[in-house]
Amino acid sequence: MNIFITGGTTGIGLALAKLYLEEGHRVGVCARNLSKFPAEIRNKYKQLVCYEVDVTNREELYKAIHDFAPVELDMVFANAGRSVGAKSKTPQFSVANEIIDINVKGVLNTFDIALEIMMPRKKGHLIATASVAGFMGLPGAGAYSASKAAVLKLCESYALDLKPRGINVTAIAPGFVDTPLTKQNNHKMPFLMSADKAARLIKRAIEKKKVLYIFPFRMKVVVSILDKMPRSLYRLIMNLKMFNYSEE
Repeated sequence: MNIFITGGTTGIGLALAKLYLEEGHRVGVCARNLSKFPAEIRNKYKQLVCYEVDVTNREELYKAIHDFAPVELDMVFANAGRSVGAKSKTPQFSVANEIIDINVKGVLNTFDIALEIMMPRKKGHLIATASVAGFMGLPGAGAYSASKAAVLKLCESYALDLKPRGINVTAIAPGFVDTPLTKQNNHKMPFLMSADKAARLIKRAIEKKKVLYIFPFRMKVVVSILDKMPRSLYRLIMNLKMFNYSEE
């Protein structure tokens, strides 16, 4: 298969790239800074192609994806993302704008370009990395929660629209995964798991063509409860001292 992964130099993207490369698939990865990509992996796999691309730049991304797989693209992972980092009770609007650009517009650019290649074949799979944060407005992470909620709803809609055309769509909603992004967090991260374990679970969900995959299971239970409860009760819980975070 030809598989393209944005944000593929670290964390979940890198772990997924390694899994598919080990199976002999041809994998393209892109990121704004390729220096983060482990040299030993680049040297080991001849079927790996790397691109230094910003997903918010559609022209750059178009050139990369079409160079990698101009005719046959089996899967694309819109995985590039931007987190809040250290939370703040004061909205950081410059950060918020960057989060929306990367986490939402980056997904739109990736899907748009991939579909140009997939639609004529009536075959392909679009996957986006969302987050459990997309199910609620988390304190100190308004833009991040909003961006991931947008990704969840985009994927839900596209799954309905594109299935009759032979295109599968999957939204991945992880809990806390040990990546360079989560290392910036200044709060507790329950049920934290390694990127390698997360990638294995994601790969299994994709093989089953799930439209939405929330993991780990314990986090799915917690999120389902928080998502469905009355919002006044949710706000009361989120204001408890145990959910407070240190502010820089």
